Parts: sequence; C-alpha cells; structure tokens
Amino acid sequence: MTDSEDRLSGIDKLNVVRSDIPAITHVDYSARLQTVHKETNPTYHRMIESFYEMTGCPVIVNTSFNVRGEPIVCSPKDAYTCFMRTEMDYLVMENLILDKKEQKALSGDIDLKKQFELD
Repeated sequence: MTDSEDRLSGIDKLNVVRSDIPAITHVDYSARLQTVHKETNPTYHRMIESFYEMTGCPVIVNTSFNVRGEPIVCSPKDAYTCFMRTEMDYLVMENLILDKKEQKALSGDIDLKKQFELD
C-alpha cells in the first residue's frame, strides 16, 4: 500500500484495490493459495487451463461450499441445492457442468437473503 492508503481505516481501507483477483486477496495482501499440478490432478489442471484460455484468468476460486448458517456441502444433492439457492452461474461436479439458466427453480424453497444476515 502507499503511505496514504495505509493511513486509511474501515471501509475506505477495504476498498483499496489490492490485486487483480480481489476475491482471494486479504487486506494484508496475503492469500491462501492451493497449487494444482498437472501430474497429480490432470483433469482439474486442464479445466483451469481451459478457464484461463477463455477468460485470461488462470485462477479458480475454491472456497468452503456453503452459505451462512448451513453446513458445508457433502453430497451432489447438497451441492445442487446450494448452487440453486445462491447467485452462482455454473456448478461443476466431475465431468458435469450445470448452467443456472437451464435449471428449473427449486419449488417451495427458502429465500436465503431473508433467512441469513449478509456478510
């Protein structure tokens, strides 16, 4: 950070651009990186390469898959439900890619934005 940026506090400090990939860059410029090696995980490595070719970004955000107040996803059914309840565009499971636009809404589902306080 510049000296003037370093003197900021609160939301002003959080709004300082720290990285080309702000979703993974902490306020102190650190990040929790996981490296995927072609030799040990060729399928996932190829997916990241393909994403890079399409977008110019060689990073996939891999985070705990859940929403506030719910347990971490442990099954394909959990993954689908979480995907449908959030603003994610795509869900990738093994060789399957689901596009949210092609899915039917969950019937009688809850509105997570009303049920849980946003971060």
